[in-house]
Amino acid sequence: MAEGGFLLDQDQFSCPICLDLLKNPVTIPCGHSYCMGCIKGCWDQDDRTGVSSCPQCRETFNPRPILKKNTMFAEMVEKLKKTGLQAPPPAHCYAGPGDVVCDICTGRKRKAIKSCLVCLASYCETHLKLHDVLNPGKRHKLIDAFGNLQEKICSHHDKLLEIYCRTDQQCICYLCTMDEHRGHDTVSATAERTEKQKQLGATQSKFQQRIQEREKELQDLRQAVQSLKRSAQAAVEDSERIFTELICSIERRCSEVKKMIRDQEKAEVSRAEGLVERLEQEIAELRRRDAELEQLSHTEDHIHFLQWKQSMFKSSRPERTSYNIPVSSHWTPTQRINTCVCLRGTER
Repeated sequence: MAEGGFLLDQDQFSCPICLDLLKNPVTIPCGHSYCMGCIKGCWDQDDRTGVSSCPQCRETFNPRPILKKNTMFAEMVEKLKKTGLQAPPPAHCYAGPGDVVCDICTGRKRKAIKSCLVCLASYCETHLKLHDVLNPGKRHKLIDAFGNLQEKICSHHDKLLEIYCRTDQQCICYLCTMDEHRGHDTVSATAERTEKQKQLGATQSKFQQRIQEREKELQDLRQAVQSLKRSAQAAVEDSERIFTELICSIERRCSEVKKMIRDQEKAEVSRAEGLVERLEQEIAELRRRDAELEQLSHTEDHIHFLQWKQSMFKSSRPERTSYNIPVSSHWTPTQRINTCVCLRGTER
């Protein structure tokens, strides 16, 4: 039960400034307790005003109170630490990369949820409650946590930028309207935002229309590209078919021409071989007669010579037979190809 009691009441042992368990706890005259280091740091910043105050209830103290360790609180905090029951804040409460951090947290910073344009500070959920307690009546203007609050403050007057100068087209504070922007066309930033929002909507509609038009053009272009690819593929396939048929036809005609040449070669060679045989026979006969004539020329028998002479002269008259074969006219490749092409044309 004692441990359960510590768990239920552990918030009262947390420092309102750093949100951790109290370290060297001190209780100031108004009754609120803080870490000695945290409250000392706050009061050190307030030294320029000469007045020290409680960060929670805003009670002021003059002169600055002397801080003394609250030993009873310190013992209770130590007991609470030993129980190990204190529940740490969820991990998602701490600021990560890109998050706006709480300006009040010390140590590990928590993630801010709101920013105050009056205090120029950002607050986590716990410190925002403290801010609301210290500033009742919603007098301070809060916005969603914003990283660089200085951008919303006038660099000349340190006031909130809440007016828009249409003449110079820039955001200004109310003091700017009294000096360098006096007489200019000015409206509240809210009113200008409303007007610009309408213009933005119209511009956005135009962009959306252009996007639709471009998407339609893109779709048409992609379809045209696909159609072009299909047409090109069909042309390639058709060309391959035509050239395949042409190659087959040429190869077929080439075979036919070769066969024609070989057939004609066979016929001409056969004819030539017949002529060779006849020529060889004729040469043999002529040689035989030449031998007889040689023998007759040496005979001393005049009667025998005269009897053979008459018959020999009659039989020795040569016959005028042509044995020419026009080889060149038969083997001209161009003639064979032209003949093949003519045959092809006749078939069509």
